[in-house]
Amino acid sequence: MLFVGDDWAEDHHDVELQDASGRVLARRRLAEGIAGIADLHALIVERSDGSDAAQQVSDAAGVVIGIETDRGPWVEALIAAGYQVFAINPKQASRFKERYANSGAKSDKGDAHALADMVRIDRDQLRPVAGDTSAAQAIKVVARAHQTMVWERTRAMLRLRSALRDYFPAALTAYEQLGLAGADTLELLQAAPSPAQAAALDVEVVIAALRRMHRHRVQAKAAAITAVLRKPHLGRSAAVTEAYASTVSALSAVIAVFNTQIKQLEKQIETHFSAHPQAGIYRSQPGIGLITGARLLAEFGDDPGRYRSAKARKNYAATSPVTKASGRSRVVMARFVHNDRLIDALHAQAFSAINGSTGARAYYDKQRAREVDHGPALRQVANRLVGILHGCLKNGTPYDENTAWQHQPATSA
Repeated sequence: MLFVGDDWAEDHHDVELQDASGRVLARRRLAEGIAGIADLHALIVERSDGSDAAQQVSDAAGVVIGIETDRGPWVEALIAAGYQVFAINPKQASRFKERYANSGAKSDKGDAHALADMVRIDRDQLRPVAGDTSAAQAIKVVARAHQTMVWERTRAMLRLRSALRDYFPAALTAYEQLGLAGADTLELLQAAPSPAQAAALDVEVVIAALRRMHRHRVQAKAAAITAVLRKPHLGRSAAVTEAYASTVSALSAVIAVFNTQIKQLEKQIETHFSAHPQAGIYRSQPGIGLITGARLLAEFGDDPGRYRSAKARKNYAATSPVTKASGRSRVVMARFVHNDRLIDALHAQAFSAINGSTGARAYYDKQRAREVDHGPALRQVANRLVGILHGCLKNGTPYDENTAWQHQPATSA
């Protein structure tokens, strides 16, 4: 067998080839792209030992590659060639290299050597790159882009709120019932970002903005907004106010763009997710809608052999507890190292499920009766829901309330 360590960079790859005994067969620096991957294939064939080995390489079963990433054209090319590809966490690689020396010295060649050693010695402890379908990968791209944009919009809204509080707190009171992310609020803030401009806003302008958002009782709301904006309040100097007004106008425009693009990505999520064969099973689960379902499928993937059991899926989701035992000490605690995107989606599912599923609600109430706080109780509900999802995906059956919670008492608070 051949073992390859691939230390990747933006424009090149340092690779090392080893045989089963750990003997170094070759070291090369290869360019990123088609030329580099062709050179890697040629190098592997060149270092194969005889025709039998060449046949083994051609079948790709005898080439094991370790690389510190699980995505990108290079990784896809390695998988397409049929090699066994292991995505190694950089922290794992760093800890592994400590067995060589404690000096902290680092080089690209040394990193490639460590990666080759890892897949040769410890590959049973490593996770191969999941064989997700192109459909699942497409969902992952749009779902992650959507979630990132939502997070960025929230950050921009917090900056907007902070700026208004510092020079124009009356605007926060006036637009509170509309919400800072509302298109009408953003339109009015861009039209009148300073206190003087806001006080001069005509009520008909406010009414028109509210109607474009299809608000109810626009006359009363517009009157209340203009009344608050025209009240006297503490202000800042003219120069400072002008600077803040420019900032608020810019932030409002940015948030408006986020709103538009988030809606566009939601359409893409619906298109890709609805076409996936597992979408029906995900949507049948309690607390899962279009966006949450797409996020869960994106993070779990659709490789049928990735999770050996429900426990493995729960551990990957980080909803299951972790036990630390040493001597007489034994502590069971939550997993703090997790996929933020996955745990966020599972938390959203659990929160919705306890309001829509009698089984989930009963299980949540059971945890609360044991004096478990809301957060940990919700995490235990999420853990149980992950196990239910695993069973549904494994058997190819949609969610059934009675089957999923048949072991739970039929009581609910």
